[in-house]
Amino acid sequence: MRLSVLDQSPVGEGSSHADALLSSVDLAQAAEEWGFARYWTAEHHGSPGFAGSAPEILAAVLLARTSRMPVGTGGVLLPRYPPAKVAEVFAVLASLYPGRVGMGLGRAGGPAADYPERVSQLRRLLGMDGRAGDGTAEAEADRLVGAPAVPPRMWLLGAGAGSARMAGELGTDFAFAHFLAPDQAEGALAAYRGLLAGRNAAAGSPGVLAVRAVTAESEAEAEALAHSVCCCGGRGRIWGRTCPCPRPGRRGTTGGRRWRRNARTPGSAAWCGGPRSRCTHGWPGWPRRTPWRRSW
Repeated sequence: MRLSVLDQSPVGEGSSHADALLSSVDLAQAAEEWGFARYWTAEHHGSPGFAGSAPEILAAVLLARTSRMPVGTGGVLLPRYPPAKVAEVFAVLASLYPGRVGMGLGRAGGPAADYPERVSQLRRLLGMDGRAGDGTAEAEADRLVGAPAVPPRMWLLGAGAGSARMAGELGTDFAFAHFLAPDQAEGALAAYRGLLAGRNAAAGSPGVLAVRAVTAESEAEAEALAHSVCCCGGRGRIWGRTCPCPRPGRRGTTGGRRWRRNARTPGSAAWCGGPRSRCTHGWPGWPRRTPWRRSW
């Protein structure tokens, strides 16, 4: 199993959005040094708790400040943007950093009825629809002027079966948000892999699982760190907005019983937490039993 980092650029209590973004640069450089497989930048808007509102810009900075590790968006909320603009942005990135750019796409952020068509248009613009180089006038007319020789690697991101099926039908990569919907993860990945096998597609990975993991030297320290993250996320689900993550160890700031009923707390299916030995050797449930290829 290979590990990557999904960075939401969290804003800590007493820190600014600028501090969080600079911390993301530091973390990406450390992740490359530690041998992580790739790095993802998240997109959130109007959020006091998360600073990453422009993942493609942060990805560009991280690509420039690292040298080997692939960096991608996790992900661009495609319903918010014209596909042509997204294509141009990633064409520039892929031209400057060939083979290192991941284009992760999400369907949140706006009306998603035309999301499949937006994804298809993006693939045509970047020459990723299988027609690149076939010499037809139609293919050349659809392709973006300045399309990169090595296109970005496309990932569809989701927390349900819809995006999984779409990724399988297209033969593109897929990442499942286990930290949002752990109960649906196994079925979504099974559907994705089944569709890939049915079309004899050779995708670069069998799917990626995005999990929330907290580890520390001791059980108590790991629990304190985890509750800090739970507080930030739990408030968002209750009050409709996030807030800066409190310092580890602070309690009683999450809305009391209401928060405890709604938050995805440490120890639930959405978490792996505790001392390093537990997260290394004791991953709970089916992900530990699933064969994950080492190609992604």
